[in-house]
Amino acid sequence: MPNTAQEVYNEIIQTLTLAERLRLATLILNSLVENNVTLFEQNDLWIQQDQTDLMNFSLQYAATVFSEEVEIVE
Repeated sequence: MPNTAQEVYNEIIQTLTLAERLRLATLILNSLVENNVTLFEQNDLWIQQDQTDLMNFSLQYAATVFSEEVEIVE
């Protein structure tokens, strides 16, 4: 049985499909939001440009990854 987050990732998470990993990440993040978990101090907050850059990169990455897994039916 894995004891650390890294072990859980290596033994369990890494074996999931990319879609399942994304679903799991969403579940984890939503549960943190619901519990009002504060993990960052004020000086750790990102500026708007940082957030925009991250969002753009994430969307580009998701489009690349999922375009390989999705079969387009015409």
